[in-house]
Amino acid sequence: MQLILTQDVANLGTAGELVAVKPGYGRNYLLPQGLAVTATTRNRAKLNHDKGVIERRIEKEKADAGSLGERINRMTLQFERLVGEDDKMFGSVTARDIGAQLETAGLKLDHRKLQLDEPIRALGKYEVPVKLGANVIATLKFWVVGKAQE
Repeated sequence: MQLILTQDVANLGTAGELVAVKPGYGRNYLLPQGLAVTATTRNRAKLNHDKGVIERRIEKEKADAGSLGERINRMTLQFERLVGEDDKMFGSVTARDIGAQLETAGLKLDHRKLQLDEPIRALGKYEVPVKLGANVIATLKFWVVGKAQE
């Protein structure tokens, strides 16, 4: 029995793939669960059309991520934090802080895309990878500088 998977099925295939299964498995499990549709001529044509649409969408996302990555690679941000004795920093710089400053710079980016393992608690220069999707990773550079207490 030939079926087209509508969702990923473990040990069988991924969504959009044409698979051959035993009739009982297809009729009693895959079709009633909505995990597959029969491989009719109409469904195969729809599958081919959908593959083209998906490929074009992925290419567009990749191009958008690439241009965004170039903008991020050219940027350098600066964060001012209060410091005490021995340049001991009060507070930290988190992914949310970086996301907020990117937004004020005109770049709306989800802070969860920043690959910051833990908040930054020391002064200095840092580089953080930014995962933009579509296998595009940019590097954001920024400085954390001290501001004396008044």
